[in-house]
Amino acid sequence: MPVGADAPRWSTFPVERTLVVAARTVTSTVRALETLPPLLRDDPRIGVVYAYDPGSAFNDGVLELLHTAGCRVMPWPQLAQDQPDLIISASENIDVPEGDCPVLILPHGIGFQKLVPDSRTPGTRLSGVVPEPLMASGRAWLAVSHPDQEAQLVAAHPRAAGHTLMIGDPCFDELSAGLPYAASYRRALGVGEGRRLIVLSSTWGRTSLLGRDPALPRRLLAALPYDAYQLALISHPNVWSAHGGLHLSTVLASALDAGLMLIPPVHEWRAALLGADAVVGDHGSVTLYAAALGKPVLLAAFGDDSVDGTAATELAKHAQRLPPGQDPRPLLTALFDRPGPGPESAVAELAFAERGVVLARLRTAVYRLLNLPEPVRPAPSSRRPPRTSSPAAPVTSWQVRTTVDPDGEQVTVDRRPYAALDGSGAGAGAGAGAGAGAGTREENDGEYVHLACDEEEHDPRFRDSASVLVAHRAATRTATALRWIREERTAHPSRLLVGVGVEGGRCGPYDGAAQDWVDGPGSSGMRGPEESARRFLFGLRGGRVVEATVTGDGMDPGLPAAVVYACLRAQLPLHDAVFTLRVGELGAEDVRLRVLPGATWSGPPEGQES
Repeated sequence: MPVGADAPRWSTFPVERTLVVAARTVTSTVRALETLPPLLRDDPRIGVVYAYDPGSAFNDGVLELLHTAGCRVMPWPQLAQDQPDLIISASENIDVPEGDCPVLILPHGIGFQKLVPDSRTPGTRLSGVVPEPLMASGRAWLAVSHPDQEAQLVAAHPRAAGHTLMIGDPCFDELSAGLPYAASYRRALGVGEGRRLIVLSSTWGRTSLLGRDPALPRRLLAALPYDAYQLALISHPNVWSAHGGLHLSTVLASALDAGLMLIPPVHEWRAALLGADAVVGDHGSVTLYAAALGKPVLLAAFGDDSVDGTAATELAKHAQRLPPGQDPRPLLTALFDRPGPGPESAVAELAFAERGVVLARLRTAVYRLLNLPEPVRPAPSSRRPPRTSSPAAPVTSWQVRTTVDPDGEQVTVDRRPYAALDGSGAGAGAGAGAGAGAGTREENDGEYVHLACDEEEHDPRFRDSASVLVAHRAATRTATALRWIREERTAHPSRLLVGVGVEGGRCGPYDGAAQDWVDGPGSSGMRGPEESARRFLFGLRGGRVVEATVTGDGMDPGLPAAVVYACLRAQLPLHDAVFTLRVGELGAEDVRLRVLPGATWSGPPEGQES
């Protein structure tokens, strides 16, 4: 919008007051963009312009964010030439030009929890506290969410006495509004039915989760069953700003290939946090929000830059730790088995004294500082954050461990993303004969390990050494499925089995003369991978074709393929056999196998597999 003394000549709206938002970092700018519009809705008397302060080490992305949001942006030096009626920022470390207008500082995290590098000196400063000259001017007003924060602030900076505003935390109010909709947030993120969403949360700096252990996401993906868990990472915007998204993706490359969902750094983190079944974090605000919302929390890192006596240090006292190298499954199971929120949820009482009133209180404060009558209509309530989709890259290779029970009636399948394993391929398993899989892993009686790949696997080392290959899409016709099997078997004759889902019910009769199958209605081709089939065909070494029909919905071909593989290794019958397929803790489905009579993918059978 036009600003300055000549602004009325160019303005469309009857602007009576000018509000300048100081935008310095992505984190602080996002907080202002999320908080201010609800306060000023339907009021043309207030003109808003954003002043871009390029002085931060984390300024990358701020201008793009402002322009994407449709903000009117002015260069920082112009702020000294104009006379706004109020300056608002969620970044306390701004160089406000001299003047008389008040300056309102909103929190961009939870309170004053951490010591951070001071850009003005070689030392550190308390995060959230404005520079001393601004405090001494009497123009600064600091919004807080708990009386303890006010006491902490005054103890550190006596000039802050009388210049704090008990507002609340706008982000926590929004998160609280969205908490009852956790399941819908998980669905929007693409987390499958029966899978638990584990969110990793990392603040920035060397003492953060990523700073201490950048390989932790990959190791967790290797340690947790693929079919039971989805992992997502929320990384502080300062990490993205300082290092760039490309470098972050490079550092996390194996984890991303293994299915890690990398949450964008602007608005989407709130939806991911609300959908989380548990959070593995550090001393950053996102982990504190998680604990305050009652989410189960494990601490994988906790920096010595946190401030004693704050909600963050209380979290450190009560939350369970995830020691380096420890299997996370027993810890997560114990958290999920708790009857209610754990002791770490008590941080909510230490961080948020006023809840559900933040927009009303903040609107009153803004209009008072603007010296403008507040609108008569009530202030809006905090809305729950919008659902968002941040799909993970599809996993295309797995280390699969199958366990056959002593009675030979149940097969338990445990899949881990192969890309998450270490570079040696440890755990890929030794199979029977050629195509058994890369790497080695000990097998016990009744237990078999193999490497399985989707046809879309891009690493030829994995694809070429896989015992099992499955089609990425389900076939719409049996003939199409057999043609795909024939092509893959011809290209890789030593592979133990290949498989593809088939749309529709059971096979029709085989017409040996035509060398094809009689299908029901349906067009030829392959359907989308999101439409998981319930019927599958597997081409074995030697020419036989095995049909598997599975109860339940939403199953990908890798799971019944694991049952067929286990039967081959354990020398169990493949014809008119019914097995219980158990996938970890997700329950069980029935799998019926039969060898299709008279059918081969490459002529007469050449013998039975061992």
